[in-house]
Amino acid sequence: MEEDKVILKSSHVYLNAAIVERIFETIHYAYVTYVPEQKKMLITPVSSQWFVKMHEPTQFLLKSRNLKGDRTLAIREILIDNDLDTTDRDLEYEIVEKTNLIKISM
Repeated sequence: MEEDKVILKSSHVYLNAAIVERIFETIHYAYVTYVPEQKKMLITPVSSQWFVKMHEPTQFLLKSRNLKGDRTLAIREILIDNDLDTTDRDLEYEIVEKTNLIKISM
């Protein structure tokens, strides 16, 4: 379905409004980290204190893209630091509801 997509475009991860509402609610900042062993980027709201203890995340602003509530994360530094593919594309992802975690395959 179009609305449940996670997209990489111009070194930004695009999260649609449905995902933003489900995971972030009213929080405008996310913790992001890349786990090379899993080839996954992990994204969670800054309210997830457990995440900081387990990873060394970077805090990112969730930028508003439109009135629907879509948001983006500018992850260029993560892509460059980890030598990841910067090609614009749809990304495979999984949501872990219990911990408000988005796991994105890179």
